[in-house]
Amino acid sequence: MNLIKQLQTALATGLVGAALVFSGAAAADYKVWTGWFSDTAIKGYDTVAYFTEGQPTKGSDDFTAQWSGATWKFANAEHLAKFEADPEKYAPQYGGHCAFAVAKGDLVKIDPEAWSIVDGKLYLNYSESIQEKWDANRGDFIARADQQWPEIGKR
Repeated sequence: MNLIKQLQTALATGLVGAALVFSGAAAADYKVWTGWFSDTAIKGYDTVAYFTEGQPTKGSDDFTAQWSGATWKFANAEHLAKFEADPEKYAPQYGGHCAFAVAKGDLVKIDPEAWSIVDGKLYLNYSESIQEKWDANRGDFIARADQQWPEIGKR
């Protein structure tokens, strides 16, 4: 009887572990935009600097982290540490794809100089002219992009 209980416990533990692995894989299906020939997020800009410096800032090869299938660069060790402590707080929405395009159901590259922070979240856009369109009705675009992202984010 003891052997049967051990087998049942092992099977239950294995099923729970498999469920955790598969749920983690589902979250990892969302791809961070890095361009065709790079693995670097946000074209090498420091994602934390948008929050702390209030401006786009180039990252350095001296301060990098791997997260969500991409290399993230930072201007200094402090920004790197902040990101490593809470990457989802600092990572741009929609995997760093253009927020306006995601609202329209598409995945498009970004210009790191076309950005905004709304309700503590970083949004990037294709260009400054697209950002102006996005800013004109950003609440609606965010709601539409939030609806689109679970499906198109897996492309």
